[in-house]
Amino acid sequence: MKIKALALLSGGLDSTLAVKVIQEQGVEVSAINFVSPFCLCTSKKRGCLSEASRVCDELGVELKVVYVGKDYLDVIRKPKFGYGKNMNPCIDCRIHMHTIAKKHMEEIGAQFIISGEVLGQRPMSQRRDSMNIIDRESGLKGILLRPLSAKHFPITIPEENGWVDREKLPAITGRSRKKQFELAEELGINDYPCPAGGCLLTDYNFSIRLRDLFNNQEDVTVGDINLLKTGRHFRLAHGAKFVIGRSEVENIGMRGMLREGDVWFEPVDVSGPSGLLRAANPDEFIEISASIIARYSKENNGQITVSISRGGNGEASTVTVSSASQEFVEGTMVS
Repeated sequence: MKIKALALLSGGLDSTLAVKVIQEQGVEVSAINFVSPFCLCTSKKRGCLSEASRVCDELGVELKVVYVGKDYLDVIRKPKFGYGKNMNPCIDCRIHMHTIAKKHMEEIGAQFIISGEVLGQRPMSQRRDSMNIIDRESGLKGILLRPLSAKHFPITIPEENGWVDREKLPAITGRSRKKQFELAEELGINDYPCPAGGCLLTDYNFSIRLRDLFNNQEDVTVGDINLLKTGRHFRLAHGAKFVIGRSEVENIGMRGMLREGDVWFEPVDVSGPSGLLRAANPDEFIEISASIIARYSKENNGQITVSISRGGNGEASTVTVSSASQEFVEGTMVS
């Protein structure tokens, strides 16, 4: 029987090593990669997805890409096992992705799953007790092999059945990456630009924005999450949100995020930020939003005129306003 494993592949060093270590034992490996709106490896050339694709091409591995969406956001909003230091529900996140991986494993006829996780490397999801919870809750107990730390865990079914030689597996633990670098050199893996990855949910300021979004909006989409990554955010009355760009690049990016019902603001004849208003009753917040634009305009001498358009399209109107007070700006700014 041809033995096949499914790898959870981020494209970083650890998951790449896990694939190579198992391939060295003659096991056929396929991979699954999860694309999350919270990934910090955002470069199109060397981001997580492009790196996972590159690794699969180099190692001859078939790749399935899963774009996590609404179900994933529900997990983040109400995690069964709670948050880490910020808004990072690492245990629930791993359970969610492992559960999806298990289904794909069964679909492709693989016998077990491998992961690049290292015991003790991450403070929440890579503790022994957390890993036991993840295995149990995702239904992978006994068939999830973590090759880099295998000798620090009870023997798994792939090892017990002789599909994988336990004695040939590493015994890496802890946060130091010295052993991984040594193993990479030994296996001829020299290109790993994003070795540890990263997640916005562990970021303090982003977590403030996300918590504010969850507190003020029941139905949250991936588009809402993407908006959190840009600009300065202000929470006005009755749940209304106003966002202004901090650069021309952000102004352009925000305009691409407009949806039906949003109001777009641009200063007229002065240099300043563009703004996006999202509210149940936007007319109530036109002047105050324009005054925030005035506050951040570079040529702010008295009153300025601001152009306003619905959804960024159609004929624009204008409003002339004075600058919002510093006290108001500080009191409404989310981060």
